[in-house]
Amino acid sequence: MRLEDSLSKILIVDFGSQFTQLIARKIRELGIYCEIISHNKIIKKKNLYKNVKGLILSGGPLNVNQKKEIKFNKQLLHKNIPVLGICFGHQIISKEMGGKVKESKSREFGLVKVKSVKNSILTKNFFTNGVSNVWMSHADEVIKLPRNFKVVAKSSNSKLCIIENIKDNLYGIQFHPEVTHTKKGKIILKNFVFNICKLKKNWSVKNQKSKLIKEIRNQVGDSKVICALSGGVDSSVVAKLLSNAIGKKLTCIFVNTGLLRKNEECQVVNTFKKRFKINLIYVNAEKEFLKKLKNVLDPEKKRKIIGNLFIKIFEKYAKKIKKVRFLAQGTLYPDLIESKSVTGSQTSKIKSHHNVGGLPKKMNLKLVEPLKYLFKDEVRKLGLELNLNKEIISRHPFPGPGLAIRMPGIITKDKIKILKEADYYFVKSLKENNLYNKIWQAYAALLPVKTVGVMGDNRTYEYLCLLRAITSEDGMTADFFEFKKSFMQSISNQIVNNIRGINRVVYDITSKPPSTIELE
Repeated sequence: MRLEDSLSKILIVDFGSQFTQLIARKIRELGIYCEIISHNKIIKKKNLYKNVKGLILSGGPLNVNQKKEIKFNKQLLHKNIPVLGICFGHQIISKEMGGKVKESKSREFGLVKVKSVKNSILTKNFFTNGVSNVWMSHADEVIKLPRNFKVVAKSSNSKLCIIENIKDNLYGIQFHPEVTHTKKGKIILKNFVFNICKLKKNWSVKNQKSKLIKEIRNQVGDSKVICALSGGVDSSVVAKLLSNAIGKKLTCIFVNTGLLRKNEECQVVNTFKKRFKINLIYVNAEKEFLKKLKNVLDPEKKRKIIGNLFIKIFEKYAKKIKKVRFLAQGTLYPDLIESKSVTGSQTSKIKSHHNVGGLPKKMNLKLVEPLKYLFKDEVRKLGLELNLNKEIISRHPFPGPGLAIRMPGIITKDKIKILKEADYYFVKSLKENNLYNKIWQAYAALLPVKTVGVMGDNRTYEYLCLLRAITSEDGMTADFFEFKKSFMQSISNQIVNNIRGINRVVYDITSKPPSTIELE
């Protein structure tokens, strides 16, 4: 029996929103256990309502009038369980309860002011002077209020922005409280969970630690496991989890792809082999990766090439170790969300992560992915519970494909060398100026563009270096970090003066969405 089976919980019905897991994350932060289930599977699942104290219907890319595409059991709204509909979920509730939904004359995307119409238990402490800023993302709207519902709040383009039916415990909101842009969004979820669903705190990272160790032992049994170790936060936590769970049955493999940050291979080997005394195999596969990536332009192909080659290397060494049946890797939930829908919903695929969509369909090894339903911040907390040092825990995320996706266009050894140096100077400056820990992720990228410059009275024609630094809570949404002008001038000078091959530096000020954190 799973640890979660005995817990009171919130059940999130996923209609394919990119933000569904953010809802789960916010609920977890409140100390409440929750699960996600696709609307396609909700009818088939046995014992669905066991310990369910509240339902949340997510947003999604569909239109509520697309009957063939939507599988929704109307009986969900008549189970005497509180229901909160978000965006598309709000529209579903409205339509199924007798209201009307149609395409909006004016779409709402981005920050919008919502005005209070009446007091509600759902919106307690949500408004300041009757107004709250929220994040909207919809092209359809509720135009007719269902029977027995009342309007709680409105916006300029959405007159039925927040609605409620207190008698039946049904609530709908057109905006997204789960994203950070809705500053007081967590208050809505808090009110729903504690004041409406009457739940008490029952979930923590400590619970996750014991649960995950138990699940690893149950999955692996007496078999041996190899762990894909990069030295980053995710793979380090996985390695420590596995070490705690199965001890000597674990072998970590570190593959040097040639696409790592400067001196990274030395740091990883020293940390895990010498300091942690973990059984570690170092594989220098730089030539193999660069050969496979030669003249490849498409980022999806890059990811798949890297993912496939990783697996081939792991399977090769698994044969040498013998009796290895499992490959462990640090896949996180954002990786899954952007690569495919793990819930079976219509979530749009954004890109293939090398350890998800980039893996070959046929593998000799079975996957162990204990972190695949966790976010980066949760993984960091778990790492502290596992007594990993703060140096590892605080490291910025680094993608599995490495510098390959920070170098749009053709990959060459010379360009890799240039990019390694640029990234080194950028990160070094962040640490020297006590900025590193204030930033979620920062990196340098080398764009496939050359520009004219003047250095020492001579004409130069060299690459353009892009710097990106973002703040985030979960990696699903992000804003650019606002540096002081003096810092930007200093790092630009350092990169241009010290690295042959770069004569121009630019800074990326795009948020996520609409952009992603990485370039490819």
